[in-house]
Amino acid sequence: MVQIRRAIIWQLVGLLVAVGALFFLSRLFPVIDTLAEIQQHVMRWGAWSAIWYPLLYACCNVLLLPGGVLSVGAGFFFGLWWGFFIALVGNVAGAAISFFISRTLGRQWFARRLLRNRTLGALEPAIEREGWKIILLSQLHPLFPTSLLNYLYGLTRIRFRTCMLWVAIGQAPGLFLYSYLGTLGQLGLNLARGKTHPRPIEYWIWLGGFASAAIVMMLLGRIALRLLRQAQETQPPDSQEIAPSSLQISPARISRHDR
Repeated sequence: MVQIRRAIIWQLVGLLVAVGALFFLSRLFPVIDTLAEIQQHVMRWGAWSAIWYPLLYACCNVLLLPGGVLSVGAGFFFGLWWGFFIALVGNVAGAAISFFISRTLGRQWFARRLLRNRTLGALEPAIEREGWKIILLSQLHPLFPTSLLNYLYGLTRIRFRTCMLWVAIGQAPGLFLYSYLGTLGQLGLNLARGKTHPRPIEYWIWLGGFASAAIVMMLLGRIALRLLRQAQETQPPDSQEIAPSSLQISPARISRHDR
């Protein structure tokens, strides 16, 4: 729980720093106008923007690049629900490509490198035994490197469609939170440009919704960690064993692909 809370705190601190930096830069440079121009440029692409954006997201996923900015951008450019859907499609597409590469093209190469990590090596037999349950929990946990795990899934005997289904379900809460954050950014931009004038109650609704989503993510992460520990403790004696505490991956060891 401490690791999960710390990860969420660091993300919130990063968010506040980013907001503060934007506010400071807006006093020196036309940041608001630049963001508005970028948004309008993306929107001018019409349906093509909704096609290319998830492809860009999938490429970041496959290349193990941070995708949190793209997840927030999806909400900023496309709104809450469309942004969430586009980010989810891009994430699942990236997971499918990584799964295919690991299972068919580079199985031996990925096996030698991924299974050397103690935590990933412990998850592999757990996935073999528990299947969809471990995939769902590992995707829900905020400290697990989900892009890297997509390659690990390809090394197991899990069926492709089963894996993709539970990857999508496990990623949905985090992607929704990121898209929500992007939508708040869109609202802030419209406020700064005088395009919208919400009532005070609307501020409380939007901020309350974001706080509720963050709390739900923290609780889901706590549940996921507890169940992953239980799955590790029930691992057969002849399987690779590690201490349950090692399931708390340090961000310094393996960076998580942000939603």
